[in-house]
Amino acid sequence: MKPGIIIIILIIFAWPLYYLYQRQLGAISFLLLAIFFLYISMKERKKTKSQNKNGTD
Repeated sequence: MKPGIIIIILIIFAWPLYYLYQRQLGAISFLLLAIFFLYISMKERKKTKSQNKNGTD
């Protein structure tokens, strides 16, 4: 994923996550951020694996 897209997504979701944090539900916002970053890392890992399979070892 492009860094610009990641920043835009984080900005869009900043207010709802902050709202959860203010309502003493910070664990939920942390869980959502963790899932988001896990998704990004899995996409990047898949991309590097496919590049390594194409002969760039």
